Amino acid sequence: MSILPPPASEPDDAADLVVVGAGAAGLCAAIAAAEAGLSVVVLERDAEPAGSTAMTLGMLPGAGTRFQREKGIDDSPALFAADIVRKAKGETDEALVRAVAEASGPAVEWLHDRHGVRFELLDDIIYPGHSRHRYHVPKSRTGTELERGLLDAAARAGARIVTRAHVRALHADADGRVLAARVEQDGHVHVIAGRAFVLASGGYGAEPALIAEHIPSMADAVYRGHHASTGDALKWGEALGAAAVDLGGYQGHCVVDGHDLPLTWAVVIRGGFQVNARGRRFSNEMSGYSEQASEVLGQPGGVAWTIYDRRCEEPALTFADYHRVLDAGAVVAADDVAHLAEKTGLPADALAASFDQVADAIDGAAADPFGRDFAGVERLKPPFLAVRVRGALFHTQGGLAVDASARVLRAGGSPLPNLFAAGGAARGLSGPSSWGYLGGNGLLTAVVLGRFAGQGASALLEAQPGGTHSGGMNRG
Repeated sequence: MSILPPPASEPDDAADLVVVGAGAAGLCAAIAAAEAGLSVVVLERDAEPAGSTAMTLGMLPGAGTRFQREKGIDDSPALFAADIVRKAKGETDEALVRAVAEASGPAVEWLHDRHGVRFELLDDIIYPGHSRHRYHVPKSRTGTELERGLLDAAARAGARIVTRAHVRALHADADGRVLAARVEQDGHVHVIAGRAFVLASGGYGAEPALIAEHIPSMADAVYRGHHASTGDALKWGEALGAAAVDLGGYQGHCVVDGHDLPLTWAVVIRGGFQVNARGRRFSNEMSGYSEQASEVLGQPGGVAWTIYDRRCEEPALTFADYHRVLDAGAVVAADDVAHLAEKTGLPADALAASFDQVADAIDGAAADPFGRDFAGVERLKPPFLAVRVRGALFHTQGGLAVDASARVLRAGGSPLPNLFAAGGAARGLSGPSSWGYLGGNGLLTAVVLGRFAGQGASALLEAQPGGTHSGGMNRG
């Protein structure tokens, strides 16, 4: 990745706003800018846009929405912001948190009502750290449906989506103003000029050297994020003088050992628990699924067994990803603890002791030694289910420093002239480590900061001379 001097010749194409990356962040930036009247081109390196968005469950948190009100759920941006800050132990940019939380509900309704990206409220379980039901999900509960809805919305708004367009470098002047993107497409090089630019090309989870430098504890973990998250935006931004923040932050999760399929935390929320290869519990499973990834990696062999029952499984069955786990034959079932120990290879006495420990905590006979609150949870009932998992890295949460307009900031706090960032390219809200990740933070900052970026670019260019442009690159 490099920053090149201004192009020596006329560009091959141009637009008011050039967006790098066609995941949720880039597409929301494109939609917001296009509806404000800007010409927009989105450069996507893959043949089929997907990004990290398509790898999620499409669960977008939003506070104070009409979907919540229709179900009698009393929520507010202030409550949501407090949840985010609490999960991050106060080690986050609270002004940015407040701005994102305030805009979260309106962003959900903006996409649903104005742009046809349909959502419904997930109200069967509350994920760790959230104090209200606030996940808004596509009907299929897949990120694939969300990505497709955003692509269609961006196209309807007038944005051009250019696929197989790998941005290799940015052209900039001495003041850090980005002038053009140097793009490789089908063996040809094109220069695409713009008046403003949005970096939405993901984080750096797929770049081993950056993971080893910033998150060494996850250097040997399974990587379950998008292959194109190679830190391009981080490298460009830093080369232009931008500050980078919270580079140790990330979202972890547990994946099925040997299949690398994510196991939804829904199976834990209703009373499921984890044991290591010795049959012993080792943590508070409800602290959060992100930090649990590193807890699992620290166990013998780097694996654990997630144990639950049919009642715990009920909400999981509404997710397509869980059916992939079932189809893979990864779920072990047994009618009693002894047979579960036999089928999993776990020590029977230790496994039985872990079951008793959880039962005592549920019954109130003893406090949970790991501090988990089992209030409102029922004992597991046979048949018992178990899946062997290991810790995985899903996506990084650190990135380029941005303000509440998603403008990229220098170390001193001043903005770069015309550069914006959103999604994995920008700093998240989770602070410096895995424990600060509140479920949905990734899509939250992709959608909201993406919208901020599109709106911010429009505001930046509104008073500047220069018309819109159209271009002739292959749109894929």
